[in-house]
Amino acid sequence: MRKRWIAVLRTPVGLGAGVLLLAVLLLALFAPIIWSHQASAIDTEHLLEGSSSAHWLGTDNLGRDIFYRVLVASRTSILLALAAISIAVLTGLALGCAPVLLGRRAGRLTTAVVNIAVAFPGLLLALFFAVIFGVGAKGAVLAIGFAGAPSFARLTQTLVAGIAERDFVAAARIAGVGRFRILARHILPNIAEPLVVNATIGAGGALLAFAGLSFLGLGVQPPAYDWGRLMGESLNSIYVHPAAALAPGVAVVVAGLAFNLFGEAVAKCFGVPVLKSFAPVVKGAPERLPETRPAAAVGDDAVLVVEDLHVSFPGAAGPVTPVRGISFSISRGEIVGVVGESGSGKSLTALAVAQLIEPPGEVRAAELSFLGAPLLGRLAVRSTAAARRRLLGTSFAMVFQDPMTSFNPTKRIGTQLAEGAREHQGLTRRSAMARAVDRLRAVRIPEAERRARQYPHEFSGGMRQRAMIGMGLMGTPALIVADEPTTALDVTVQQQVLQLLETIRVEDDVAVLLISHDITVVAQVCDRVLVMYAGRIVEDLPAGELAAGARHPYTRALLDAVPDLETPLDEPLAVIPGRPVDPSAFPAGCAFAARCEFAQDQCLVEDPALISHGPAHQVACWHPQGTAATGTAAGAGAWQARYLGGESIKSIRTGLR
Repeated sequence: MRKRWIAVLRTPVGLGAGVLLLAVLLLALFAPIIWSHQASAIDTEHLLEGSSSAHWLGTDNLGRDIFYRVLVASRTSILLALAAISIAVLTGLALGCAPVLLGRRAGRLTTAVVNIAVAFPGLLLALFFAVIFGVGAKGAVLAIGFAGAPSFARLTQTLVAGIAERDFVAAARIAGVGRFRILARHILPNIAEPLVVNATIGAGGALLAFAGLSFLGLGVQPPAYDWGRLMGESLNSIYVHPAAALAPGVAVVVAGLAFNLFGEAVAKCFGVPVLKSFAPVVKGAPERLPETRPAAAVGDDAVLVVEDLHVSFPGAAGPVTPVRGISFSISRGEIVGVVGESGSGKSLTALAVAQLIEPPGEVRAAELSFLGAPLLGRLAVRSTAAARRRLLGTSFAMVFQDPMTSFNPTKRIGTQLAEGAREHQGLTRRSAMARAVDRLRAVRIPEAERRARQYPHEFSGGMRQRAMIGMGLMGTPALIVADEPTTALDVTVQQQVLQLLETIRVEDDVAVLLISHDITVVAQVCDRVLVMYAGRIVEDLPAGELAAGARHPYTRALLDAVPDLETPLDEPLAVIPGRPVDPSAFPAGCAFAARCEFAQDQCLVEDPALISHGPAHQVACWHPQGTAATGTAAGAGAWQARYLGGESIKSIRTGLR
C-alpha cells in the first residue's frame, strides 16, 4: 500500500493536489488556534477600510480584519462540508446496497424512491431539506447531506448490480456466505474506486453548496461564520472593497479544487483494496476436517434428485419458462453429461439446483433434494436456512464457465478458497489457509504455497480452472457441477481438466454433473448423457450408446454437426437447419419439429413425453430412429475413431482412472 501511495504522489497531479489539500487541512486545523483573536478583535477606528499593509483584505463594518476571518473560517467550512458529504455517502451506500441486502419488494421500493429523488435537482432538494430541518449550521449539514445522497445511491446501485451478477459472487452464495459478508468482502471492494472518486469530488461540491446556503442566510448564523457568510456580508461593498467579497470565494474555489484533484489522484490506490498479510502457512497435512455430510445421506445412493423442475421469469407477455419439467437423478460416483445448444436450459438447470435463481426468477419442482435434504417445498421450510447453506457450502461444488470472472479479482486465491472453510467448518485463519494450499496441491497446481498468495490475473486459464475446482474441494463435496469447465482452453489443458475431474470422481466417490456444448467431451468421460432442447430433456442414454444408439433426431444432428479431419474443405459444414425456439414462444407440439426432417402432423400439435426405449434409455420423440447417424456398429466404431482418436469410450475412461 505504501508503494501505491508513493506512486500516486510521484505524479504531478497527485503531488500538487496532495500538497494543496494538506495545506487546506492544516489551515483548518491551526488557523482558529493561531488567529482567532485577530479575527474577532473589533476596531471602531478602522471601519470598512480597504486593503492596506495593516489589513491585507480590509476590514468589515466592525473593524475586524477580513483576511484573518477568512483564515479562521476555514475550519467551520471544511468540517461542515465533510460532515455533509459523510451523510450523503453513508445514506447513498445504504440506499444503493438495499437491493442486495433486502428482499425483492423492499429492494424495488428503495430503488423507486431513489429514482424519484434523482429526478429533482440537487439544489432544489437542498433548499427543501433546509426548510424542513431549519435555518442554521445543523440544518444546512443535514440538507446538503440528504440532497447529495440520491445521486450517490444511484451510482452505488448501478455498480452493485454489475458486480452482484458476477460468477465469484454466485460462488460465494454457494459457499453459504451471508448477504452482509458478500457485500463487504466481494462487492464493495470491487466498486471502491469510483465511490471514493465521487466521494472526494462530492466533498468539493458540498463545500460549494454549504457556502451557497450560508450566502443565502440559511447556513451558519451569527456570531459564527464561514466562507459563505463572509461573502454575504461583504457583498454590499463589492464595488468599494472588492477584495473583501472575492477572498472568501477564492478560498472556496481553492479548497474545492484541492478535494477534486486529490480524489482523481488517489483513485488508483483504491482499485485494489488493502489486504492483511496471511498468517504463516503450515506445511504438511492440514487439520482433519469434520465430516460434513448429513447422517441421513449415509447409505443413500442418490446424491441429487430432480423431479419436474421448472424455472420461469416474468416477461412482457407473461411468464417465460426456459426450463420445463426436467427430471433426473445422480448417484454417488456417477458422472452425468448435459449437452445441447445455447439456450437449451443447461446452465439454468444447474443454477436452480444450486439455489442461485433469485427473484424475480421462480423455481418449482415436485422434488428437488440433495443428499436426502429437500431444497424446495414445505419440507425445505422445516430446515433452517443456515443448515441449507452449510449443506450446499460443504457438500456441493460449482465450477463456473469462466474462471476469470468466477474469482474475485481483488482478493488472493488462497483467501477466496479459505473463506468457505472458515465460514462453515469453523477453521482458524491458519488452518483454513493450510487447507487451501493442500487443495491447490490436490488439483495439481505447482508451488501451491506461493500461488495461494497470488491474484487470479496471475494464473493462466487452465490454472484458474484448476483453482476453481480446488475451491469446490475445500469441504467434502458429494456433487460437483461443472458448467463448461473446458471452454476457451486448448486441447492439452482441456484434457488435463477432464482427467482431474475423473480422478476426483474415482478417488472420492464424488458425483459430477458436466455441462458442455462439446458432445465429444461428454462422450469421453460420462456414464450417462442428458440431451436438452428447448428446456426439456429429449434423450437420456448411457454414454457408451451415444454413437450407435442415439435415437432422437436432435441427438443425431448434434453428432453429425461435429467436424473432423476428413471433412471436405470445399463443402459446407454440416449444421442443424433453422434456429432454436424462443423460450417466450414455445410451439404447441414438439419444439424440434420445425427443424426435424422426420416431423409429421402429430409432432406439430402434441409434445412427446420422455418414455423408455430400452434399458436405461429414454427418448422424447414420436418417431425415434432405430439407428444412430452412422447406422451400424461398424459406423459407431468409425465415429469413435474420428472423434476419440481411435480409442473406445471405455478405454479412454479406464485410462483416465
